[in-house]
Amino acid sequence: MRHLLRRKARLCNPSMLARSQIVGCGAYLPERIVTNIELAARLDTSDEWIRQRTGIGERRIAANGELTSDLALRAAQRALADAGTSGSDVDLIVLATATPDNTFPATAAKVQAQLGMSHGAAFDVQAVCAGFIFALGIADNALRLGQARTALVIGAETFSRILDWEDRGTCVLFGDGAGALVLKAVPDPGSRGRGVLSTHLHSDGRQYDILYVDGGPSSTRHSGHLRMEGREVFRQAVQHLSEVVDEALAANGFNAADIDWLVPHQANSRIIDGVARKLGLSAGKIVSTIERHANTSAASIPLALATAVADGRIRPGHLVLLEALGGGLSWGASMLRW
Repeated sequence: MRHLLRRKARLCNPSMLARSQIVGCGAYLPERIVTNIELAARLDTSDEWIRQRTGIGERRIAANGELTSDLALRAAQRALADAGTSGSDVDLIVLATATPDNTFPATAAKVQAQLGMSHGAAFDVQAVCAGFIFALGIADNALRLGQARTALVIGAETFSRILDWEDRGTCVLFGDGAGALVLKAVPDPGSRGRGVLSTHLHSDGRQYDILYVDGGPSSTRHSGHLRMEGREVFRQAVQHLSEVVDEALAANGFNAADIDWLVPHQANSRIIDGVARKLGLSAGKIVSTIERHANTSAASIPLALATAVADGRIRPGHLVLLEALGGGLSWGASMLRW
């Protein structure tokens, strides 16, 4: 009992300054690959049209019966293995998704049980494509405040379940997948130490209707399909993402030249290129996985991170900037020292 009380005191003592350090990274993609050529066989589109406008060549689609929680669990298990820890050591799970298994309970609760985590808290965050940034910010704050010592942040989506497969303007853009990070609270080493340096979150509900799903339990009897005003989303994305990246740089005393890697939400290659131009960043500093993954919403950033860590591009000490925009509109950025 005394041991538990001491542990609780350590977790809840705000005077103990801490930082969230990333200690594990993992990802999972469904097996089925759907190419542009396959879509072109049944839609009025072509591989060339899709690639020129989006940068997408293929996407992964979850199998029948494969749920968002299944994708999330596999990504979480790989992240925990990378961290050399287990689910029983985790105090907090924050799962970003716009495609949960059920309206309730939270998909995170199912993952919690499957990982053997019987304490702490597990819940979902919904900020669509910006969801992973929001989830990371929440987990980081909890670790900084001593409310948890080990957190699992997951982005997982099965967007294929909410697409209108007759709408070539939207169904070609999205795919399914999951990615996860394990964070641990460590003593704050100051501005040059490894960890989450800052997170910056924004939303503007006036833009609610330019990216949404036309259904839901309080408005209709069906879950609905994704609807998007593509040109307006593009305009808003380049503007807001450039601004929030500048905000993150200024908050930490950096400029664009200090960034080792920009890991953007993989929505559209034109949006990624537009933000890079505004920042003056070369293509060699941008992690892009959109050609193989398409837009996986809240999963896209952790999937891209896992890819760049696995192939050796992102290494300890690198300054990494994450940014994303999604429905709401919601957008944000996070600065990491890997």
